[in-house]
Amino acid sequence: MTVSLAQDVSPSPPTGVTIERGQRAVFCGLTSIIWLHRRIQDAFFLVVGSRTCAHLLQSAAGVMIFAEPRFATAILQERDLAGLSDCHEELDRVVAALIQRRPDIKRLFLVGSCPSEVIKLDLHNAAHRLQQRMGEGLRISAFSGSGIETTFTQGEDQCLFNLVPELPDAGANRSLMVVGTLPDIVEDQFRRLFDQLGIGPVDFFPGRDSLRLPSVGSETQVLLAQPYLSETVRALEGRGAQVIEAPFPLGAEGSSAWFSAAARAWQVSDDVVQQVLKAPRLRAERAVAAHRSALEHRRIMFLPDSQLEIPLARFLKQECGMQLVEVGTPYFDQRTMSQEREYLGAGVRVVEGQDLDPALDRVRHERPDLTVCGLGIANPLEALGLRTKWSIELMFSPIQGFDQAGDLAGLFARPLNREAQLEVGSWT
Repeated sequence: MTVSLAQDVSPSPPTGVTIERGQRAVFCGLTSIIWLHRRIQDAFFLVVGSRTCAHLLQSAAGVMIFAEPRFATAILQERDLAGLSDCHEELDRVVAALIQRRPDIKRLFLVGSCPSEVIKLDLHNAAHRLQQRMGEGLRISAFSGSGIETTFTQGEDQCLFNLVPELPDAGANRSLMVVGTLPDIVEDQFRRLFDQLGIGPVDFFPGRDSLRLPSVGSETQVLLAQPYLSETVRALEGRGAQVIEAPFPLGAEGSSAWFSAAARAWQVSDDVVQQVLKAPRLRAERAVAAHRSALEHRRIMFLPDSQLEIPLARFLKQECGMQLVEVGTPYFDQRTMSQEREYLGAGVRVVEGQDLDPALDRVRHERPDLTVCGLGIANPLEALGLRTKWSIELMFSPIQGFDQAGDLAGLFARPLNREAQLEVGSWT
């Protein structure tokens, strides 16, 4: 989706971040349904939107309609958009038919879109009304996946933000809450390491079971696994939780710092931390080293898309030896990104927001060895002889933690290796 905003370019001295406002090209928050529905395994996501919304989901998920995935689109027709029919009656009918067809669903998310927001369809009230009608056997929630003034990862932030009021009160019970969607295999790896460190109980939010929500209170320590959850963090703090400040668990260095920050909050001795993390860190370093020759001294540029850009840039600079030309990110949250920004160094240009044409001009001028960008921008850059990496691929792949560090480096090495194997270097 492309949105035009008033242009405003100004530096931000406290954080060393340049702010750009203009034309942008990003996916909308509906895209987050793809990884959320894989994570929350008993939930169904019903988008209230247009045929374009339905095509986006089907294409992004790579599935056909007959596969009956746990998401669908209630398509708004012209009569709905013109206000000639009662959208709430139609929505009630669609939900009733859905529940009859899929009685195994434990939680239903009503997901707003650009069209539903334009016609002011209040899905939160609809969820409340449907909840009273359906009873407690099915939990019904609502959140916005609209692409108006947002980027695609913010769909998850909105989803979790709207679940925070439902979290049980933890009282005085101490716990660690890891916040942000992670693949099941990564959760299992993290649980083993937390157990070895003596940290527990540990909850993951969101979890695999939509009805088993973690409790939260003044003794809850929050550790972020994803960098785009600003609204969720503020909501958890409003419930009394305390946030552990740490880099994000990407690569050997980032994962070590992430677990070490949790260990400090739980007063785990340095000797125990070193003993537990030594072996997985060595494995991660060896796995990354296998790709370092393909990445070292290569120049990379990030266009704003996923909000993972700054932690990824830190990993590629620190552990892979890449040179950062520019790091763009849709939004820069000083609270969650301050440490990551410091690791990049003062000489790295960081841009918040996007003004598409000037950004592409800088890419053409700098001609980096690799550009991380959205799908819609990648093909035109490839036609210019510039190698690209789709940023959305990094959302669909397990990249967090020690055991995925080599795979993460490999994702960036792959397009460069492909260029060498196909002998297309003459293009550049």
